Amino acid sequence: MTSIKEQAAISRLLSFLQDWDNGGKVARSHILDNFIKTNQGKTSPELEQEFSQGASLFLVRLTTWLRLIYMTGSCLDKLLKSIGIFLSAVSSNRYLREFLEVGGVLTLLEILGLEKIREEDKKESIKLLQVIANHGRKYKELICESYGVRSIAEFLAKSKSEETQEEVQLLLDSLVHGNPKYQNQVYKGLIALLSCASPKAQQLSLQTLRTAQSIIGTTHPSIVECVLKVLRTMHLEVQYEAIELIKDLVNYDVCQELLKGLVELLIPSVKEMSKLQPKILNDSLVPQLTAHLPVFLQQAAAAKAIGVLARSNTSIAEEMLHLRVVHSLLAAMGNSDHSNSQRQASLTLEYFVQVFPVVEEHVRRSMGEELYTLFLSNAEDLYMKIDGIQADILAANKVDVSKALYLGGVPQSNTTFYLDAQDQDQLAYITYFQKEDVEGEE
Repeated sequence: MTSIKEQAAISRLLSFLQDWDNGGKVARSHILDNFIKTNQGKTSPELEQEFSQGASLFLVRLTTWLRLIYMTGSCLDKLLKSIGIFLSAVSSNRYLREFLEVGGVLTLLEILGLEKIREEDKKESIKLLQVIANHGRKYKELICESYGVRSIAEFLAKSKSEETQEEVQLLLDSLVHGNPKYQNQVYKGLIALLSCASPKAQQLSLQTLRTAQSIIGTTHPSIVECVLKVLRTMHLEVQYEAIELIKDLVNYDVCQELLKGLVELLIPSVKEMSKLQPKILNDSLVPQLTAHLPVFLQQAAAAKAIGVLARSNTSIAEEMLHLRVVHSLLAAMGNSDHSNSQRQASLTLEYFVQVFPVVEEHVRRSMGEELYTLFLSNAEDLYMKIDGIQADILAANKVDVSKALYLGGVPQSNTTFYLDAQDQDQLAYITYFQKEDVEGEE
């Protein structure tokens, strides 16, 4: 027989559940407010004691109402917070199982894709997915099997709240750890996010990619192209994370491809610049700089990244010499349409001149004594002292230190095909801007 005290507790539980069942939206909202206020942080045994061993009876009502109203968004944040109290409680495996059995994960993922739902509600959904993922490997697999990576990545790309995006990053970071079956899926999703329009999403994806890359150990074929495209950003925090990832990637099998790609970016192809130029700007009276800006930003960032890599590893610096990095840096210094490209290229070239005597000799000969003296005195501010003729000389330089390196006993890199293509790009690059100058004068 139950005691009088137990009967009273059961009676209170039944009365509570009846109030919920008979209550409308306003009444249920008040019930949720009180529940959140009094039960935040409680363990599973404490919740059972609060509900006279019938906590699951309230949880099933919450999950049922969630499935009924999640498309409308009514009281959704309070409802998700209340469910979160159950799922995050210590020893909550039973509650978690009950929530998952009724399709809880699919509901949470669907919330992320609904346009009418508030950002705050979606943030609560992400937090619940974090709680589920943190319960272990099989729960991470369940989220991934429910097409969770795609839904979560798309939400990160579209979200307008940086605070919410940071919560999404925590979830993706959790999914890439201790999830060998689907960690590659998360890795590919992060790479896909690099092309999104949100700078914050790009920044967070790059940060998480560094972690994912170290866990997976092998690289995806598309990662080099995707990371190099990110260098077109005008957001310095995104550029910083991209360069940090590049520093990691040179330790993998894509090192050669990555170095080659960075050097190529120093001399943008005319095809690439023409592709970015809107038709409305074909009029010679309209300034062309805006159309070319993404390529020039990429050029400056590539020069900066090359400098970072060269300073961190002399072997990498030597490898880039075989890729004719000096020739390309001098050409970038001749880009008078973008001062930061000139500045970054000059600072990076300064390092090569200081470390490799053969580079110093070739650069001095290419620049001429007057310009070289200015370069040595202040490489960072040199762009402000370069006149039009000097810029053209730099852009048209034919410096090739790789031959001298070969004669000096340093093995030559297998880049013959690359050198030919680069020379063609440089000729087209110079001709393109000379044509623009003539049209501008006319």
